[in-house]
Amino acid sequence: MLTVHHLGRSQSERIVWLCEELGIPYELKCYTRDPVTMLAPPDYKALHPIGSAPVITDGDLVLAESGAIVDLIIARYGNGRLVLGADDPDFAQFLYWFHFANGTLQAGMGRLMLLNRLKLTDDNPMLTATKARVDRAFDLVDARLRDADYLAGSTFTTADIMTVFSLTTMRYFQPYDLARCPNVVRYLARIGARPAYRRAMEKGDPGMALLLS
Repeated sequence: MLTVHHLGRSQSERIVWLCEELGIPYELKCYTRDPVTMLAPPDYKALHPIGSAPVITDGDLVLAESGAIVDLIIARYGNGRLVLGADDPDFAQFLYWFHFANGTLQAGMGRLMLLNRLKLTDDNPMLTATKARVDRAFDLVDARLRDADYLAGSTFTTADIMTVFSLTTMRYFQPYDLARCPNVVRYLARIGARPAYRRAMEKGDPGMALLLS
């Protein structure tokens, strides 16, 4: 049995959502963050040496890293769904946005979150540069969604599943005003209307307000 070990308010929401979109059988085990530190509890950290979310188990396999987990589940259970083939005209876009999610967008937001916790002055060069980089990342997403319904093009794919966390739940940790990104807001309305997304979020983080605007 595929088991998704879901840490509340974390990137593991991607994996719950993926399983719901595919409609595959899986076991969901939910873990709660420490109320003081907001870090994963000891039993979650013990799952994998890296000690962070997401983690899945599938038979004897224990696997971490969102992108690797998504690729594995698609390869084992996807039957060609939610991905584009190399002969598709939008294949390069699919690859780009799938890797942009954690390579640029999430990484930038994470760095900005850490810098903000240091209480630096507003004119600190590192803070200023990081804010500008995050703004460029959001601007790029917004421009893409001006021209396409989904990140890979007209088709919903795992590139969207990888990206939405950074546009929504990550803003609990690093606030970001989406008023400057109207196309992102319209995109998130489409995402929020997906039954699988709603099911996943209710199962993984019941009662949590979804930051879709």
